[in-house]
Amino acid sequence: MFNIMIAVDGSPNSLQAVQHVVQLVQQGLRAHVVVAHVQKEASFLELATQDSELIANASVEAGMDLVAPALSLLQAAGISHEVEIRLGDIYATLLDIADEKACGLIVLGATGESMLGSILIGSVSREVARHSKVPTTIVKMPEVLDVDEVDGDLSQADTTM
Repeated sequence: MFNIMIAVDGSPNSLQAVQHVVQLVQQGLRAHVVVAHVQKEASFLELATQDSELIANASVEAGMDLVAPALSLLQAAGISHEVEIRLGDIYATLLDIADEKACGLIVLGATGESMLGSILIGSVSREVARHSKVPTTIVKMPEVLDVDEVDGDLSQADTTM
């Protein structure tokens, strides 16, 4: 069976990526999904002042809460899946998960950042796509039409059926 990794961070963008994969499976793609979430590791100060095992457990619990909506979508669609929650450098750990689970495709939600923000901050989706050994799909959020962008007067719209 074809393994697909979906990177999930709890954002609407990552849920859009899950919905994209659900559509692919509903259209006939036979796949097993690996839902991947990576939490940043604790800082040196956190590790020095608190129990490292307690911090790691809290991070895993937080990760499970963030992936819960994605799991609900996959369960409702009857799609075979598993969850991988890890601590570490986000993009490198995602690539490790994809490699370990023999994923043939990685799917991520677009960050929606501006070009300047993406350049200054760095984009996980861009880095994963850049360094991945397998095809990577970056799913964009659908555009929302702003009322100010609509040509003409909405009151004159034809509403007959």
